[in-house]
Amino acid sequence: MNSKKKFVITGGPGSGKTSLINEFEKRNFNCEHEIVRLLTIKGKKEGFDQVFLKNPLNFTKTLLDLRISQYNKKPKSQITFYDRGVHDTLAYLNFVKAKIDFNLIEKCKLIKYDLAFILPPWEEIYQKDDCRYENFEESTKIYYEIIKIYEFFQIDTIILEKDSIINRVNKILSYT
Repeated sequence: MNSKKKFVITGGPGSGKTSLINEFEKRNFNCEHEIVRLLTIKGKKEGFDQVFLKNPLNFTKTLLDLRISQYNKKPKSQITFYDRGVHDTLAYLNFVKAKIDFNLIEKCKLIKYDLAFILPPWEEIYQKDDCRYENFEESTKIYYEIIKIYEFFQIDTIILEKDSIINRVNKILSYT
């Protein structure tokens, strides 16, 4: 039997990740959704408009542990797609120039995706919303931090060019 494969779909905010995950889900693939929105909404209910920026390191520790739990869940099928990965947490800390705790790096070293699909900034589809505090320029900077972090952890990456959802999904599937 083939081993289970884990693919992460990542990129800066507003680059189309969730649309791809939704399409994979429609096609009955196992998908793990982005967790950060739940934490952001919870923070807003507690009176913090931008909970990540309030305390980036504590927020990241919580998010990292949740993403690791998501990664370690027993897969329902041969292939799982993740809307953002464990390593993205460190890219965001780099973006805000926060000091990264050594333990976070050690935790990330234990996680290996089969492949990371990185979506480039795409101004025409970028939209700000209640949970997305970054503007397009910041989204672009985060994109470059994500590329650097996946290179640092030696995870193979594919830059997924701007295209329709269907064409992007088919491109990803060509690697599975």
